Amino acid sequence: MSQTVDRALSILPLLAQGPADLGQVAERLGVHKSTALRLLRTLHEHGLVYRQEDQRYRLGARLFALAQEAVENLDVREIAHPHLVALNDRCGHTVHLAVYEEQEVLYIDKVESRYPVRMYSRIGKPVAITVAAVAKLLLADLTEPERRAIADKLDYPMYTSRSTPDAAAFLKELAVVREQGWATDLGGHEESINCIGAPIRGADGRVVAAMSVSAPNVVVTAEELLTLLPLVRRTAESISREYSGSGTNRPRKV
Repeated sequence: MSQTVDRALSILPLLAQGPADLGQVAERLGVHKSTALRLLRTLHEHGLVYRQEDQRYRLGARLFALAQEAVENLDVREIAHPHLVALNDRCGHTVHLAVYEEQEVLYIDKVESRYPVRMYSRIGKPVAITVAAVAKLLLADLTEPERRAIADKLDYPMYTSRSTPDAAAFLKELAVVREQGWATDLGGHEESINCIGAPIRGADGRVVAAMSVSAPNVVVTAEELLTLLPLVRRTAESISREYSGSGTNRPRKV
């Protein structure tokens, strides 16, 4: 039975490359046409493959519906949380997870630092969108017209002397973030707080969330925090692999 299931599942990636006829499927599987036909009929009955008028088979609509349903039901917070805890255990600093929703960037998870100094960020609270590292990562993934439309609508409060002053500067920074694949907030929101972040991507490569590590200057300098960037990026990559289904990585010692 396991061999039958294995053969049936092997048909799906074959058809993902394009429609194929019975002979092509049988040849790829290394089985007789009657065996291939039986497997195709079973997949067809479940809506996973579809037989076209030219007698070739392609992936069925049911398969796409299942994939879409699976994506919609994925909880990036649930997947990411153990990784965020593992990162916090390693570095000791505050770790955040954020998403872009309804024109706002919101924190959806937070692991507090191990030292007495606490950040005022709260789960469910919008971030300072023009300066936060997680916001830059999420907005940088949008198309250029989308980025421009958002940048033109934003206010640019000068929280500190390092805050982003206007739309032109913001768009320039988003372009840099898009190119390099990571972001910082080095005293842009609070003079004494520095932050580095990395994107979490779905199966299609789009950014679905962003994570960051933040720490006050009294604990580590900005330069010292930046040395953690490889660690932060590896953590984000691990979450991305698990979220996209391209790996079964659980939090590792990084």
